[in-house]
Amino acid sequence: MKMKAAVIREMGLEQPYEKSRPMQIEEVDLAPPGEREVLVQIKAASLCHSDLSTVNGDRPRQTPMVLGHEAAGVVVECGPGVNDIKPGDHVALVFAPSCGECIPCREGHPGRCEPGQQSNAAGTLLGGTIRLSQNSEPVYHHVGVSAFAEYCVVNRGSLVKIDEKLPFDEAALFGCAVLTGVGAALNTAQVFPGATVAVVGLGGVGLNAVFGALVGGASQVIAIDVHDDKLELAKIWARLAPSMQKTTTQFNRSRT
Repeated sequence: MKMKAAVIREMGLEQPYEKSRPMQIEEVDLAPPGEREVLVQIKAASLCHSDLSTVNGDRPRQTPMVLGHEAAGVVVECGPGVNDIKPGDHVALVFAPSCGECIPCREGHPGRCEPGQQSNAAGTLLGGTIRLSQNSEPVYHHVGVSAFAEYCVVNRGSLVKIDEKLPFDEAALFGCAVLTGVGAALNTAQVFPGATVAVVGLGGVGLNAVFGALVGGASQVIAIDVHDDKLELAKIWARLAPSMQKTTTQFNRSRT
């Protein structure tokens, strides 16, 4: 099928990007889903700093490439071997595909999936396939998703079925910001009940780290940022945590 997508062909262009325009909306071809792959219609996609890191060349990738990974959409078609979801299901897309078979996956760490990391580095889907092309030449996938497009084909290990009541723009955030920030608090820092936690920087990941620390039962969370509007967001975010009643939360404006 033919569709429109935002294609990057050169990284590290001169800023501001509104003038150099590193991504262009182009028509590309998208092949049908293969074994254990799913065709998804994109309903919402966020701009994550990881996308910007590719645009400015801090995180080099193969080009041409369709960026975007923090997204949500609706399943359109399932390839062979996909039996647990169906067309019409709402899904959130995940930047860390998991094969379910390697040692990290079997140990309960799908975010460290070895084949997933290899395919992301190669600009392919899990298993080495490329479903994007233009004029019979490959267009690479961004971390197995490529969501800055009307549709995407992803491996089954790159999506999670979600409740249809969840708005797509909110569901998209679970694909990166939520799992990164909350995961940093609960899995990496292993916040425990009664802990004191400081979170420096209240962007998408930082706000979710605050939330994760509160969910983990921290007795005190100190949120630090130079922007007062972000501190206000953190206050709202903190009220959502179920353990908030037991937690003292401080919101500090850094002078450094």
